[in-house]
Amino acid sequence: MSRYIGIIGYPIKHSISPYFQQAALDYYQLDIRYQAWETKPEMLEPAVAKIKEHKNLGANVTVPYKEAVLPLLDEVDELANLIGAVNTIVKKGDRLLGFNSDVYGFSEALDKEGHFDPEGKRVVILGAGGVARAVGFALVQKNANSLVIINRTFERAQTLADSLASYSTDSSSGLETAKTKIAALPWQSLGSQETFSHCHLIINCTTMGMKHSPQEGQSPLSLEVIPRGVLVCDLVYNPWPTPLLELAQKAGADILGGLPMLVYQGAASFKLWTGKEAPVDIMFTKAKEILTGGKG
Repeated sequence: MSRYIGIIGYPIKHSISPYFQQAALDYYQLDIRYQAWETKPEMLEPAVAKIKEHKNLGANVTVPYKEAVLPLLDEVDELANLIGAVNTIVKKGDRLLGFNSDVYGFSEALDKEGHFDPEGKRVVILGAGGVARAVGFALVQKNANSLVIINRTFERAQTLADSLASYSTDSSSGLETAKTKIAALPWQSLGSQETFSHCHLIINCTTMGMKHSPQEGQSPLSLEVIPRGVLVCDLVYNPWPTPLLELAQKAGADILGGLPMLVYQGAASFKLWTGKEAPVDIMFTKAKEILTGGKG
């Protein structure tokens, strides 16, 4: 009998996870189907509860539910709890366990594909949702010099900044540093060159520019504010390149798309569900094929 894993989000049409995860499952000849489970907000609780059915093994969680699923789970891993976001659910017996593989995925992508070491660097993060929480945590872990968080709702940016500041000074969190300076700025500051003039890395953790989203075709930044030589990382992976990355290239910046983070976090999720090492090369090949083929 086939077993099932899904990805829960809304909207979900942009997701290519079903393609590359299925390729990984097929590599091991596992009788498991990976599906897109588009879930409207009012259906989130029953959708999560349904994972407990015998045929299901777990799920990925994507925007906008990475924070909202926490109270719906039986247990949340220490790291995911610390971050306040879950992107992977694993069914163990009749219990649902929550994990966060976004920290690993982002760190691997930044190192292996972006060739960027955050230690001592100044970083600006756009967004304050679940993925921004993971990214911020990873950068504090890597001893970034400073983080500036910019979000449409300033209060959310300030809340995330306060959380990250507590990570960086709390010895019980397992972090050995109190070096990272963290601040929040209002959304309007995106229009100022001064906001970005001294930074080394800009990360878009919003959905702006995402295919099939209300903001498809848009960039959070204008050409004028992007400094030459900075690394611009857009965690939106579909389309490739995104409007932001096209502008970044014109500005003379280096660019990193969201696909590597997606695949690396997916590889970590794959191991949590199956206990097997993910065939990362196969996942990358399939993901790139889907994106360049115009599917997803």
